[in-house]
Amino acid sequence: MTANRRVLLISGSLRAESTNSALVRTAREVAPPGVHAVVFEGLGRLPHFNPDEDHEPLPPAVVELRAAIEAADAVLFSTPEYAGALPGSFKNLLDWTVGGVETSEKPVAWINASANPGGAAKAHESLRVVLGYTGADVVDAACVRVGVSRDAVGPDGLIADPDVRRDITAALTALTEAARVTHG
Repeated sequence: MTANRRVLLISGSLRAESTNSALVRTAREVAPPGVHAVVFEGLGRLPHFNPDEDHEPLPPAVVELRAAIEAADAVLFSTPEYAGALPGSFKNLLDWTVGGVETSEKPVAWINASANPGGAAKAHESLRVVLGYTGADVVDAACVRVGVSRDAVGPDGLIADPDVRRDITAALTALTEAARVTHG
């Protein structure tokens, strides 16, 4: 990869010991050469989405979100599933991107960090639908499932398992290659 690619990493969980958040932190650590991976930390600061308030001046947390997406060449999500769907706070983040230009044709993917082989299937189905409304370009080759149990997260908040790290790196590589092909 000749040019640096910026990948925004977004966890769909607010839980302090979330395996999804551990996965995005680990992705930042194992990003291949030429990939600058940045973790978005503002999920909990976003106000409830209200279309009547989606105008200038925007709340600072929304400005931060949209600027982070705009600055990225690609976005990688990792989200749990709550009650058979996307977590409300994560859906709220996505709602703030519908109708904007930040995600239009932006390569996106997700990694499932569940110990359950079928984990988050409904959340990912919903995520695909919502991303369709944002105009994002889902990179199927980078959408993967990796088995991560809660005890696989070390005291440093990272996942040490070499197989999981390899899978994360492979997903980032596929995602950034799609960004290179799509956006030069």
